[in-house]
Amino acid sequence: MTSTLSRTASTALRILALSAMMVAPFGALAWSSSGGLGIGKQGAGLVLFVTLQRQSMS
Repeated sequence: MTSTLSRTASTALRILALSAMMVAPFGALAWSSSGGLGIGKQGAGLVLFVTLQRQSMS
C-alpha cells in the first residue's frame, strides 16, 4: 500500500514538473509582453479608443 502510494506520488510529481517546464516559457512570455494594465493608448490605438467611446455615447 505504501509503495503504491509512493509510486503514484512520484509519478504525479514528475508529470507536474514536466508540465510546468513546458508551460512556464509561454507564461513568462505572456507576462513580459503584457506591459501594463489596459490597452496602450498611443497612435492608432488611441484613435480607435476615442472612436469607440464616441460611438458608445451617441
